[in-house]
Amino acid sequence: VQLQASGGGLVQPGGSLRLSCAASGSFFSVNAMGWYRQAPGKQREFVAVVFERGDTKSADNVKGRFTISRDNATNTLYLQMDSLKPEDTAVYYCTAAIGPRQFWGQGTQVTVSS
Repeated sequence: VQLQASGGGLVQPGGSLRLSCAASGSFFSVNAMGWYRQAPGKQREFVAVVFERGDTKSADNVKGRFTISRDNATNTLYLQMDSLKPEDTAVYYCTAAIGPRQFWGQGTQVTVSS
């Protein structure tokens, strides 16, 4: 199983980005899919998760700004990030629970700066 994240980049404060993460390989279904992020010098932190039936949870510091979603037909995860702040700068990692295992993507850099 491979997770390929994309969509990161440089954006000004107040701007938007949309991250994608495609799961590929041999599996029956994907359970929870989510995003974590790690800023320089900090520990990796939870951002948001979406479960197979569509219910979601988000970290308090992104609620109202970030929206997580998934396309079960293509096993693709999305993170729409609006009203970005400099403190959102980090490497964003996607993760997926498939059976008893958790898989991680390679990370995509998001930089919010003027």
